[in-house]
Amino acid sequence: MKTQKILVTGADGFIGSHLVEALVTQGYAVKAFVYYNAFNSWGWLDTLDKHILNNIEIFTGDIRDPFGVKVSMQDCSKVLHLAALIGIPYSYHSPENYIETNVKGTLNIVQAAKELGIESVIQTSTSEVYGTAQYVPIDEKHPLQPQSPYSASKIAADQIALSYYYAFNLPVTIIRPFNTYGPRQSARAVIPTIITQMNQGIEKIELGSLEPTRDFTYVSDTVAAYLQALNASNIIGKTINLGINYEISIANIVKEIASIMGRQVDIVQDQKRIRPEKSEVERLWSDNTEAKKLLHWQPKYAELSGLKMGLEKTIDWFLNPSNQKMYKAGIYQI
Repeated sequence: MKTQKILVTGADGFIGSHLVEALVTQGYAVKAFVYYNAFNSWGWLDTLDKHILNNIEIFTGDIRDPFGVKVSMQDCSKVLHLAALIGIPYSYHSPENYIETNVKGTLNIVQAAKELGIESVIQTSTSEVYGTAQYVPIDEKHPLQPQSPYSASKIAADQIALSYYYAFNLPVTIIRPFNTYGPRQSARAVIPTIITQMNQGIEKIELGSLEPTRDFTYVSDTVAAYLQALNASNIIGKTINLGINYEISIANIVKEIASIMGRQVDIVQDQKRIRPEKSEVERLWSDNTEAKKLLHWQPKYAELSGLKMGLEKTIDWFLNPSNQKMYKAGIYQI
């Protein structure tokens, strides 16, 4: 199976770079689809060890372009589709970018996969498609509620992918991660922004709403689920949640990070970080029964004890001076 070439879109991003690294380590032939840019930047792939990077085939392109997408897939057997715009605040004022990237980009993937006879497409979703939990824990049958243009675009992308399963028998699986965190995550995400602000020695850190709860999954657990999905049986046409089945509020995640870092801080609510009232997703808590059953997946960083271990690893990475250089600390990232 490992002689097959795997295409990873969004390979230059947070989860994508970790996934590419793990695939190469596992002996897979990997083609990494990265965003074409004038700086010849391959994103987080540029930071990988040379022996890993030398075993990756890089394809530079734009997920919005159907011609380049099809070229990228021509010698691949399976596709792990992670390329997406994910910042929620940015989606408020630039929603068309999300439609073009997330919806049309996914359409380009499944159409090319159909034409080329790709063996499987794994579409990356998000827990944001559920909106505020109507019941907990959230299983895959939970209603979908688009509380931001971002979540609406991801709902549409998932449905486009599934429509190709139903209409054309394309082998599609939807993997739906809850809040993944860890090294290399963008400072626009809540855990990195807490860590980077605390690391500056600021006594009052700026955050948005503190009451919402999230189900945080360490990145290596998320990656492990993708690896399991590559060769799992009976997952075609399925949607599978990835979460640790544990919820914690933003206020309490601050306390845990402060405890690990040995800091005492106050929190100031910054109005520009607060979502519009009806757009805030108040509660996310994953039911991961399907992931355990179908993928034989068991998160290693589970419950509060596992969350603390994941936070320690994440903090250690962010405190490394060479990694700090990759971030514009103190600037609100949307």
